[in-house]
Amino acid sequence: MDLLHAKKVFEQYLDGYDREDDKVRLKIVHTYGVAKCSRQIAERMQLPKEEQELAQLIGLLHDIGRFEQLKRFDSFEPDTMDHASFGVRILFEEGLIRNFVKEDTFDEVIRTAIAKHSDFRLQGITDDRTLRHARIIRDADKLDNCRVKLEDTIETILGVTAREVGETAISGEILEQFKRKESILSSARRTKMDYWLSYLAYFFDINYKVSMDMIRENDYIKRLIRRIPYSNPQTKVQMGEVEEMLLRYAEEFTQ
Repeated sequence: MDLLHAKKVFEQYLDGYDREDDKVRLKIVHTYGVAKCSRQIAERMQLPKEEQELAQLIGLLHDIGRFEQLKRFDSFEPDTMDHASFGVRILFEEGLIRNFVKEDTFDEVIRTAIAKHSDFRLQGITDDRTLRHARIIRDADKLDNCRVKLEDTIETILGVTAREVGETAISGEILEQFKRKESILSSARRTKMDYWLSYLAYFFDINYKVSMDMIRENDYIKRLIRRIPYSNPQTKVQMGEVEEMLLRYAEEFTQ
């Protein structure tokens, strides 16, 4: 596969969208970040070069459906569009994939990894190679989302200021899900702190030790938790407990 060619095609695809829009810009940077993280995870796993390049290509294509979602709805919310399914549709049903890679050798792996990259739980994959790439893209997506949550404005991410986020409470149902070390259902979130805690729950869905190593090396847990000023007293206490829990989880994961 020719990754330079694939990147050129991706840039041409982006010409149909408003690159100056903050959300579109965020997703462009995120796409390249995920492609980089995917390659890094595959390298750390010491996979063959072809597998490293395949992981990078999946990273490049994983969120291609997001741009149409933003164009139509100006939203990342899952109830506006299933961006993963839409991405699969334009790539494989409409044939866009052949613009990125001429051979169809990797189609099933790419299709499945993209289709399942944002699933609440990864299920239903029996082929080892496909499962490996589905896990890599999910880990890489979460790794770059850590960077996104630290570098982009809270207003772009959540639509309110960091101060306003920290004033809100965490819903009891959401906190209980978190304490069970579970990912948090999008539909269950009520407050802006629910959203913020759901991003931290991503760490419970990391698949590979090398991915958690990268999280710890970048100190993402502390940096993310401490980005929000928690003026709500109860929320402040709860987030202190969340930090201790996540740091302990990450340490045990990498032992």
